[in-house]
Amino acid sequence: MGGNMGADHLRKEIIELTKKYYQEEFANHKEFSPGDRINYSGRVFDEDELVYLVQASLDFWLTTGHYADEFEQNLAGFLGLKYASLVNSGSSANLLAFMALTAPELGVRRIEVGDEVITVAAGFPTTVTPIIQYGAVPVFLDVTIPQYNVDVSKLEKALSNRTKAVFLAHTLGNPFDLKTVKEFCTQNGLWLIEDNCDALGSVYCMDGECKKTGTFGDLSTYSFYPPHHITLGEGGAVCTDNPLLNRLVNSYRDWGRDCWCKSGVDNTCGRRHAGRFGQLPEGYDHKYVYSHFGYNLKATDLQASIGCAQMKKLPGFIEARKKNWNKLRQELEIVSDKIILPETASNSDPSWFGFLMTVKENAGFARNELAKHLEERNIQTRYLFAGNFLKQPCFDAMRDGNGGYRVVDTLENTDRIMSDSLWIGVYPGMDDRKLDFMVQSILGFIHSR
Repeated sequence: MGGNMGADHLRKEIIELTKKYYQEEFANHKEFSPGDRINYSGRVFDEDELVYLVQASLDFWLTTGHYADEFEQNLAGFLGLKYASLVNSGSSANLLAFMALTAPELGVRRIEVGDEVITVAAGFPTTVTPIIQYGAVPVFLDVTIPQYNVDVSKLEKALSNRTKAVFLAHTLGNPFDLKTVKEFCTQNGLWLIEDNCDALGSVYCMDGECKKTGTFGDLSTYSFYPPHHITLGEGGAVCTDNPLLNRLVNSYRDWGRDCWCKSGVDNTCGRRHAGRFGQLPEGYDHKYVYSHFGYNLKATDLQASIGCAQMKKLPGFIEARKKNWNKLRQELEIVSDKIILPETASNSDPSWFGFLMTVKENAGFARNELAKHLEERNIQTRYLFAGNFLKQPCFDAMRDGNGGYRVVDTLENTDRIMSDSLWIGVYPGMDDRKLDFMVQSILGFIHSR
């Protein structure tokens, strides 16, 4: 058999072998026994992801292509937004969302060096890093316990004549007080970036309307690293309903170029050799006109192909996370006199990333002791990311110089989280046996103290 018919036959044969490979290598899951490793999260997949990935590899389109287009459309459709831009990580998504707001096209609302952005120190560093690297000033607010999100009572005190934006994450899937934050931003003409990396599928209700988190702000960001709600291996996205912000995000993602033609495609913009830009000669090739100081933060079609399969499973993943979180919450209530259990934010239905606990002052044991006990029983634990980011070594020079950031009042709860909080997983790869063992391990430790 020759030509395309031969290639088609071989392709079908490869796909069937891929399905068989999945069955042989991955399908036979060993039943959990106490002592087996319980990861806080991880990839959950079946033969579909392997088939999509192999199909993409056989296409051998090594940059963004039709799978990336499909994934962006599916993600935007799931959220109910107009635009989704696929990138290579959630951290890159945060960088792009912030940098888009520094663009000259935004006029007086543009974030400039020295302008202020309200955020929190209790979270993942890449929500804050772009602010500092650009030369803007993060203004840190404390958080509340047990919601672990921004203390909105401090917002007005954080406001200054240099404030341009609010950049906050929905902590471990639990939405922050979007109603108060959104109203604050609207009243003061501020941009709102929702770091939705840990909250894909969470829902928040405001003024009688319930929508997914990531749809209330001007921009929202996502991570598809393996522990997250879906995975592309590495990957992220920036989403918006604003066509100008979407164009800016894509420009900064794609080297800062002015042209919006896709890779390998010419002149869909109709400006290939027309117009004058900057001090370039008339008719300079628009493919090589750069209107911003950008990056190359694109993902590949290989990554996007996995995401196309994962998106089909997302509703089931979300329900599993909720179910697992609720089981832990109910069965650990008996020790709520020793540990502060997490609480769902008002007016919300979270798509949980993890189950966060804070050891009480009179518990009779320390957070690190509980963590050590669980790890010795092969139960993976995590702290709340950076704890208090300002206490991290990367802040040494800024702390010594006493500049480049502001703190509103104290970060008392943030410090408490840094010292006394830890979380365990609720991801769809867990079953009741694993959850029961986790509960028994926590109860057994606490009752023995």
